[in-house]
Amino acid sequence: MRSTILLLATALASLIAAPASAATTSCRNTGDFATWLDAFKREAAAQGVSQRAIAAAGPHLRYDQAIINRDRGQRFFGQDFVTFSGKMLMPYRLQKGPQLMKQHADVFARIERQYGVPAAVITGFWGLESDFGAAGGGGMGKLSVIPSITTLAYDCRRPEMFRKELHAALQLIDRGVLTPDDMVGSWAGELGQFQFLPTLYLKYGVDFDGNGKVDLMRSVPDALASTGAYLQGLGWRRGEPWLQEVRVPQNLAWDQSDLTIKHPRSQWRGWGVTLANGQPLPNDALPASLLLPMGRHGPAFLAYPNFSIYTEWNNSLTYATTAAFYATRLAGAPAFNKGNGPVAGLDHNGVRELQEILTRRGEDVGNPDGVLGQKTRIAVKKAQMRLGLPADSWPTAELLERLRAAR
Repeated sequence: MRSTILLLATALASLIAAPASAATTSCRNTGDFATWLDAFKREAAAQGVSQRAIAAAGPHLRYDQAIINRDRGQRFFGQDFVTFSGKMLMPYRLQKGPQLMKQHADVFARIERQYGVPAAVITGFWGLESDFGAAGGGGMGKLSVIPSITTLAYDCRRPEMFRKELHAALQLIDRGVLTPDDMVGSWAGELGQFQFLPTLYLKYGVDFDGNGKVDLMRSVPDALASTGAYLQGLGWRRGEPWLQEVRVPQNLAWDQSDLTIKHPRSQWRGWGVTLANGQPLPNDALPASLLLPMGRHGPAFLAYPNFSIYTEWNNSLTYATTAAFYATRLAGAPAFNKGNGPVAGLDHNGVRELQEILTRRGEDVGNPDGVLGQKTRIAVKKAQMRLGLPADSWPTAELLERLRAAR
């Protein structure tokens, strides 16, 4: 789901959800695909992929313009956090997650002992990425992924990334892990119950059910444990939280609300930040950032070091915050407070105009695409500080009007 992710994809979705630069978005494919493919096959063979595997994949090694169109047209992550999370965290996901955690309690306990990752964290990704491994409803995707990866490896936007994925897909075939017909998933090439790209399948796939095969499509233990291994590989810190809803005073220094700024919990406590229920924060040194996904009037969270794992999984802040909050719900937290006042943002066209103005002023917002990514949030914060506005990184109509007037 991650396409990313969903998710909708993912991790990679993660990588896949990353905003493209203006240059890569507008790039044009001018080389002959057949010539490119012949060269790629020679390269794969030189790197040790057997002719048998190349031949088996052959009918699937084709160009699909529909994949390029989907890749260029992503807007899924352009929604604000409240809207996006409301759509993704529907009641059945909140109900089924705990049921599956109980059903597979022994497997989750083994995973946490081995990899240090709690059941709620893994289950949150499971629900968002594939509806807990739903096949009939298309949760894991319905497309043959080799044509998708081949197309994206040939495409001018991210050829190096997907060239590696195509090599990995051939290796999965060569090692007998999957057949080309097994490789059905998302349009961005992700596979299985957690939407792993082929490189992740190869690197982190775990045979946890002991049958001698790593099966992330059908084996729940393999899929869950491989995700634990992947999160551990990303740097998950055993026994530490990841996200916690808080209440913030309205006289806070808003420029401190940034994922790049970390303070001990004792410092946030000293500034008047409390737990969501009004109780004091622990008076300890655990580092945390104040995350305001929709500015100072919207929901507020402390993001701990483990939250960075979510942005590694998928660098859309909207997705990362939704996935992290979902895990807190599965761990027993209540629904979040949507804010302490009206949260008025900009629509897609307004964000794009804002990005264009900031770009002309020398700020790096990535591609002016109407999506509020991390680069745009950083540029918004700098503009707010220059104009004497509360620097909470949330673009508003007032900010846009002030920037228009200053041109």
